[in-house]
Amino acid sequence: MARKEFTFVSFLLRFLFALALVFLTYNPSGYSWVGWLLSDTALVYKVAGGVVLLIGWVMFLRATWRSLGAIGTMLALAFFAVIIWLFHYWGFFAMDDIATIQWIVLFVLSGVLAVGMSWSHVRRKLSGQYDTDEIEG
Repeated sequence: MARKEFTFVSFLLRFLFALALVFLTYNPSGYSWVGWLLSDTALVYKVAGGVVLLIGWVMFLRATWRSLGAIGTMLALAFFAVIIWLFHYWGFFAMDDIATIQWIVLFVLSGVLAVGMSWSHVRRKLSGQYDTDEIEG
């Protein structure tokens, strides 16, 4: 059985899917599922969209939690928080602009989800160890 190698492009694809999931769920522009909830669109469409998004969230959150765990998730958040702090320190953005902070937080959330979806592959490349799920038989 041929095994597909994990590459930077593989990570970018996971990151793009995480961005889509996060920004389709909510973003400050109002063009999101949360913004859609406040519109006059038929409830059935809102529920259908919500179920599709919920499937994506469950998939990403489970993979992230199983791959990183509590400590790893906190470390990933801390890493991105330091990056944000650096960018603020360098003057790329002001902390008093709420919309900018919302966009940054959503971007960071996408990054953490992408790292969580990718971490098992990265760990295997670095250590040669595989992650496995316990299967009861």
